[in-house]
Amino acid sequence: MRGYLVFLIIKSRITYCIDYKYILRVKKLTIILLSFFCMSYSSLHKYYIALTEIEYSSKSKSIQIIMNVFMDDIELAINKEYNTKLNLDTKTEIKNTDALFIDYLNKHFKIEINNESKRYNFIGKEYDGDILYFYLEIENIFAVNSIQIKNNVLVKHFSNQQNLVKATINKNRKSLFLNKESDKGLLKF
Repeated sequence: MRGYLVFLIIKSRITYCIDYKYILRVKKLTIILLSFFCMSYSSLHKYYIALTEIEYSSKSKSIQIIMNVFMDDIELAINKEYNTKLNLDTKTEIKNTDALFIDYLNKHFKIEINNESKRYNFIGKEYDGDILYFYLEIENIFAVNSIQIKNNVLVKHFSNQQNLVKATINKNRKSLFLNKESDKGLLKF
């Protein structure tokens, strides 16, 4: 009987040790996973970036521009600057949205081709999920040697805003990163 009692005590201690080791492993794993999650979560901050793609069409002798921005960012910027409520991509979107977009872009996105300031035509816009695409065009361009861009879209409202500009002229690709500190750049072709 005494041997059986010693066996039970040893068995219960072994079980206790095993359970305790298991609990320690689970705690360690939980701490590691929690730490990883916290580090990952802290690095998951919102990025403020807009992309402008510029392409020269020798066929139509025009510069075609597609700018994409996050819809909530441009909506916030225009709502603040024009004291309005756009309600983009909803049934209650205001009727003069395009006029506000055109005015905003004319103030914050300027372009020179071959050292000559150019005005672009607003062709339209398109909503795609949380992205808003603007389609712009500059007509009667017979050659492109340089493009100077001033792009401070959204930088007034988002200090970390970066505006990436990619240009393709006769299969020659160049790009710029513009931001609050440096909102102007020159591309030579």
